[in-house]
Amino acid sequence: MSEPSPAVARPGFPVSRQVLADHVYEALLEWLMDGRLKPGAAVSIDGMARELDVSPTPVREALARLEHTGMVRRVALKGYRVAPVFTREDFAELMEARLSIEPVNARLACARMTPEGLEALKQAVEDLKTAPRGGTFAEYRSYLEADERFHQLIAAQASNQFLLAAYNTLGGQIQRFRLFGGVGITDAEQAISEHQAVLDAMMSGDPEKAAQKMVDHVEKVRGRAIADAPEE
Repeated sequence: MSEPSPAVARPGFPVSRQVLADHVYEALLEWLMDGRLKPGAAVSIDGMARELDVSPTPVREALARLEHTGMVRRVALKGYRVAPVFTREDFAELMEARLSIEPVNARLACARMTPEGLEALKQAVEDLKTAPRGGTFAEYRSYLEADERFHQLIAAQASNQFLLAAYNTLGGQIQRFRLFGGVGITDAEQAISEHQAVLDAMMSGDPEKAAQKMVDHVEKVRGRAIADAPEE
């Protein structure tokens, strides 16, 4: 097992329970994305707690969060296991769900966008353009964060609690980025151009155009993800 992530607090530095849980989540996510925790491997709460020098509680909380992303799965009476990498069929189904939700979010968000929300979207695209794209999770984490933030902002600006909840259950960004471990972001230029097109539509104030640009983006991501994903 690798050394604990530097994000995890060291003994002697008191932190709040939530901050500690966040640090543990980031450490485990890094190990999962970089493949240090292999698909199908058992994830011991007590073992991870010892490895990270924390109590089992923040590990348990982090694994519960990771379960929502689809990165780990809880097996009855057996604890957690690392989930398999998404297959082409998995990505096809995921993108089908995204196509049912995100264009609607874009349409509503365009109509309801606040000036502050629009500025935040612009910043997310700028951050995407300048973020590193290397082959380790540490190198492309900020790119993933900017990508996630862009879609999350649109979901939030749609101002529909049920659509937001539906979007949050997908975990789609994490699964797509799992394919980049060891190779880096392979579709950055295409993805940035597509995000910019969605942003431009939002700035134009045309809800239907915003929805269509989101359809275009998700469909293109679907094609790239299916091409990159392993077969069953």
